[in-house]
Amino acid sequence: MTPDWAWAYETVPRELFLPEVMWPFDDGRDLTVSLADDPAEWLRWANANVPITTQWDDGRHTGTAPGEQRTSSCSMPSIVFKMFRELSVFDGARVLEIGTGTGWCAALLSARLGEANVTSIELDETVADAARKALAAAGWYPEVITGDGLLGRPERAPYDRVLVTAAVRDIPRAWIEQTRPGGVLVMPWGTRYTYQEAVARLVVADDGSANGRFTGGAGFMPLRSQRTTLQVTEYITGDDWPSDTRTSETGLEASSILPEGEPYAAAPFVTGLLVPDCVYSSGRDESGTLVTWLYGLTDRSWAAVFFYAENTRWPSQVYQGGPRSLWDEVEAAYRWWSERGRPGREEFGLTVTADGRQEVWLGEPSALVPVPRLSE
Repeated sequence: MTPDWAWAYETVPRELFLPEVMWPFDDGRDLTVSLADDPAEWLRWANANVPITTQWDDGRHTGTAPGEQRTSSCSMPSIVFKMFRELSVFDGARVLEIGTGTGWCAALLSARLGEANVTSIELDETVADAARKALAAAGWYPEVITGDGLLGRPERAPYDRVLVTAAVRDIPRAWIEQTRPGGVLVMPWGTRYTYQEAVARLVVADDGSANGRFTGGAGFMPLRSQRTTLQVTEYITGDDWPSDTRTSETGLEASSILPEGEPYAAAPFVTGLLVPDCVYSSGRDESGTLVTWLYGLTDRSWAAVFFYAENTRWPSQVYQGGPRSLWDEVEAAYRWWSERGRPGREEFGLTVTADGRQEVWLGEPSALVPVPRLSE
């Protein structure tokens, strides 16, 4: 936390914006914590540096057990203040926040900049109402709008800064158009390949483009309109492999390329850049073998890789079907990354051109990452 944010953090306790029943995420588990059942434990988790889920399944969830899909949360304080640092605010800066959530970030921004300079947009009406109540109870009254954050808030533009608190796949033009030249946008940006994103810090240029580097790893819930949904039964039907299945072996180790390893590792992020319109998932079968699945989003291409344990004599087996050979693309992406010295996320950057194209580059904006062009 930088010194200019210390007073805001001390003035705006996180616990004022958390529900009585919440679900901290720690050590790979979602915990259920109730203020009524154990106030001390609830407060301990409220002050812990962990993300806390505050809504499941778009509000359809009932009961106290974790639901199926996290749909609203309060981010861990360390990532909040990392993004605030990248935002580089100044006294009197006008900020647009996309994704109000609990309202904690809007309160922190209000404490630092003045509530008149803060506009926050939340898509979910129930979440927005709860945030307004929490903000008012804490004594803060920034403008909180219930609406589609992709549209921004043109009535109060231009903004000096835009903070996005949900993962972004495609950056809408409205955010850039509503930011003054020289203004800064900070957001978790990523591909559809995996849930791991990178924090992008973009500066708006006079020509309407925006450009900047990634500043580290992050993991956020995606904007609701940019979620990826799959019906996996549409890819393979029946109990046998399809007749066009192609089989092979791979010497690539799961730990070197898949998200199960080091949090925010570079390899899965880079794979998503080079293997477009592809979704990854994995799990273990009844024998304990790690099975990785890849699904193409523009066609019915698929791949399944069985990573057998190191103490077995069997090489990892690959099964692929459909127009694309998705695992071959993953291996090619890994080679591309390795040949360039395995650069970290911070060595990559993002440009949004004036006509809305997103271009990822390595080292400098002219060195574009060679994303394959898929046929329609």
